[in-house]
Amino acid sequence: MNTNKMQNNTSTNITGTVTTTAKGMGFIADPANVDKDILIEPGFLNTALNGDTVEVTVTGSMPPRKAGEPRTKTAEVVRVTARAKNTFVGTVDTENSRYFVIPDDKKMYTDIAISEDEARKHKLEKDQKVQVVIDFKTWTNPVRNPLGTITRTLGKKGDNDVEMESIVLEKGFETSFPPAVEDEAKEIGTVEKIITPEEIAKRRDMRTTMTFTIDPYDAKDFDDAISFKKLPQENGQNRYEIGVHIADVSHYVREGTALDAEAVKRGCSIYLVDRTIPMLPEVLSNDVCSLNPHEDKLSFSAIFILDDKAQVHDRWFGKTVMNSTHRFTYETAQAAIDGDPELTVRYSSGTQTADLALAGMQYRDELTTLNKIAKILQKEKFAAGAIEFEQEEIKFKLDDKGYPIGVYKKERIDTHKLVEEYMLLANREVAKFIYDSIQKKGKRDTGAIYRIHDVPDKEKIADLASFVRALGYNLRTTKDGLVTARDLNHLLEQIEGTPHEALIRTAAVRSMQKAIYSTKNIGHFGLAFDFYTHFTSPIRRYPDLLVHRVLAKHLNGEPFGDRDIVVFQHIADSSTRREIDASDAERSSKKLKQVEYMSSRVGQVFDGTISGVTEWGLYVEEKESRSEGMIKIRDLGSDFYEFNKKTYSITGKQSGVTFTLGDSIRFKVNGADLDKKTLDFVLA
Repeated sequence: MNTNKMQNNTSTNITGTVTTTAKGMGFIADPANVDKDILIEPGFLNTALNGDTVEVTVTGSMPPRKAGEPRTKTAEVVRVTARAKNTFVGTVDTENSRYFVIPDDKKMYTDIAISEDEARKHKLEKDQKVQVVIDFKTWTNPVRNPLGTITRTLGKKGDNDVEMESIVLEKGFETSFPPAVEDEAKEIGTVEKIITPEEIAKRRDMRTTMTFTIDPYDAKDFDDAISFKKLPQENGQNRYEIGVHIADVSHYVREGTALDAEAVKRGCSIYLVDRTIPMLPEVLSNDVCSLNPHEDKLSFSAIFILDDKAQVHDRWFGKTVMNSTHRFTYETAQAAIDGDPELTVRYSSGTQTADLALAGMQYRDELTTLNKIAKILQKEKFAAGAIEFEQEEIKFKLDDKGYPIGVYKKERIDTHKLVEEYMLLANREVAKFIYDSIQKKGKRDTGAIYRIHDVPDKEKIADLASFVRALGYNLRTTKDGLVTARDLNHLLEQIEGTPHEALIRTAAVRSMQKAIYSTKNIGHFGLAFDFYTHFTSPIRRYPDLLVHRVLAKHLNGEPFGDRDIVVFQHIADSSTRREIDASDAERSSKKLKQVEYMSSRVGQVFDGTISGVTEWGLYVEEKESRSEGMIKIRDLGSDFYEFNKKTYSITGKQSGVTFTLGDSIRFKVNGADLDKKTLDFVLA
């Protein structure tokens, strides 16, 4: 952000990114006051849209809402220097024979006009979902609606497939692959799928070592496997060779190809409530690269020698060929560890039968040993200061049309943690190896891509401390306002099993910095690792694919050029943005199902928790589906309610009735707006 010279000593031009609201207000960061945004009032955005880079002129200031608070600067946009996007998804509406599109993007404050010719050409009808591109060259008058061109019609709003495609497109992803990408993938699937003796000879052969995958029951792509071999004792201690084998996607997806360019563009796979939008075509993600059982597969492996105390005595990285001995689900693996196949049904919320667990019982001893070592790794991780941010996950049961008919909590069992610990081990050790390799070459932070997580922001920690204090808990901080991982874990221990647990866990996660990709290593605060990267999921994350290439070059002693470093940072930045977009899409699909689920329960009474308190009402989260709705102030009765920001509560002036964040509450579903994905609640 740049601050230019004063103009006429009364105004300042500032360049930055604007954030807008549905009501046409905008905000831009004030470089002179990091704690305060500059307000752009409705009518002064001058065609600037959310995320655009703009130049603004500070025009004045507004008096504070409360005594003691600083005045709020106001500004007007004088120039849009870069557009964040020009493509939107929305619903067709008509008025007086005129057509326009109401965008799904809730921060888009203006509808998009469609010409008569365009409407006729695409046979537009009211309530159709469409994708539209704005012609910014013709939109110079902010009083008028921008003109749009239809790029595709999706179907009738409310249809599950249409709504899911709308979510994906709105976030800037595609649901299909370009022909050139499909052609390359098809060629690989028919020609390069065959593993030649010459290729096998270049690799470490792991095909006779017991190896298995552990994944969700409905998984189709398997990008990681674990091998296990008991070795002769040394000095009276058991030794185990434990391998983490990852699909060698980099062997098939080469730099400079259409496949690689599309994978960079997508950045990652997207996991919606009812489907996956893959980063790679299915012929690769589900077949050629996938570590399917009883098939020879090319892999990139991290192989460790560990003892019963989880101490790493040796490590090896390199290209391998493997063959998965058995395909476990998390539930069948857990049933094998527990020695009771019947438990599979309980672990999987009825999605599987015990018969599926029987075949895996023969590997009980190996799984039990792996589980014991994983538990030690987990204990050491937390002892070093890793934060336990594990949260309950809600899943929906859908009918054949994608409509939610039930909800259940996904239980996190030992086998989830088992797989996680070995993936963390591989990611950590690969990052350390790359870092050490760079140091040996005499260069710092070159030829690398890390997954980093910065220490929390002081202001956010102060807000979190105030928030939990209002609920009766304590977050310890240093004199400088900083917080340690141990302090955060102490807080999480306080709330375990309390009615406020889910609420505070969510607030704690939101107070953290976001983990990002970078070529500069600063460690990972949340995991308490000095070195960390993503190596274990190249089928669904592009940074992992890049790490494979980087690791291979380090293993082969190949140099990195200046261009490599620039490209790596560009990919790190774009992958971070794509990850955020994918997470937003996943949340939107879940929110849609929550609203659909509650829309068929209008008039019914539920138990909930007050998850937010504002001047305009209470946000309430239903306990089973975690669906959140609002009870408006006017629906609380005839009393006048005052909002207390410090205690996160509102109190009736006459009755003295107080509603506080975290309170349990009984409410009735009063309405559901599927277009806005909002729920309206009232007190029961």
